[in-house]
Amino acid sequence: MKIELHSIKVADLIDGYVNEEENGVRGYDGKLDIRPPYQREFVYDPPQEQAVINTILNSFPLNSIYWAVREDGTYEVIDGQQRILSICRYSQSKFSYRLGDSPRFFHNLPADLKQKFLDYELTVYFCEGTDSEKLDWFKVINIAGEELTDQELRNAVYHGPWVADAKRYFSRGNCAGYNLSKDYVTAEVKRQLLLERAIKWISHDHIEQYMADHQQDPTALELWNYFNSVINWVSATFKVKRPKYMKSVPWGPLYNTYKDNQYDPNELERKIQILLEDDEVEKKSGIYEYLLTGEEKYLHLRAFLPGDIATAYAKQKGICPYCKKHFELEEMEADHKKPWSKGGKTKPSNLQMLCRECNRKKGSR
Repeated sequence: MKIELHSIKVADLIDGYVNEEENGVRGYDGKLDIRPPYQREFVYDPPQEQAVINTILNSFPLNSIYWAVREDGTYEVIDGQQRILSICRYSQSKFSYRLGDSPRFFHNLPADLKQKFLDYELTVYFCEGTDSEKLDWFKVINIAGEELTDQELRNAVYHGPWVADAKRYFSRGNCAGYNLSKDYVTAEVKRQLLLERAIKWISHDHIEQYMADHQQDPTALELWNYFNSVINWVSATFKVKRPKYMKSVPWGPLYNTYKDNQYDPNELERKIQILLEDDEVEKKSGIYEYLLTGEEKYLHLRAFLPGDIATAYAKQKGICPYCKKHFELEEMEADHKKPWSKGGKTKPSNLQMLCRECNRKKGSR
């Protein structure tokens, strides 16, 4: 890769700056693509933005920025997007910088500081090379402390019309995917985690293969329709929203397996209320998986205390009451005489020690 050092004034960088959903994010008199397909959304928080402005107004050196030179003579940002966006956003008075005891937007900076901001020279490296070289370099010089998520890197590798359309549904602030699923899914939109979740669900955890297969598709409508179907199924099956418990449930795999089953939402809600009040159930978010699968493991039922286990073992003298054989303590398992599913509680009077084989045979009988 060919790399050349240039100094670019802030005034030239912000010339012609636009940030539009349809037309992208551009600056440098329209010649700089600030958000190419592989770039992340804006993720700097207010203190990080202000740190950039503080660096400029105090004439401190700002970390180097890297642009790729395109065949048509225009440029795209390889590294430095967050710093560039902070500079451009401040130039449009999108946020304030604390000067002494007062917050100052760009438009009401003292004239000398405003000029100092505009005259500040950025260290920019112009890089020429193949697409794969640019992407490899992008990974290498990615800003420390703001490393790319796995999905951001996938967006780089499989960039194209499909990724661009998928980001419209799942990657913008207040996007359709977030508004639809905010009560059911925990996934940060700007770092592409909601997009990753949707692809993981539809692809049965084969994300890269799905993105490769659809890379040149003109739209991501299949993914969006699938995601809609998952969330609509959840909201219809479990009629009461409980974000505290529902947002950690793997709804996609559950939908893939159980979507064709018939459920009575009212009966499910009755059972949910009982399980929420059951102090034996230690993982309340597991209630939904339990109701669909019937597997108690998702509930993390309360376990017997080590002291009670040792007492029960001594009382039985190491004899399994089912097979009548003797076992060492580590060869036995604590078991509810009366199963939890039939009202049994996790207390010493309901505890017995069984050998592993007998405990497996007993199950919840």
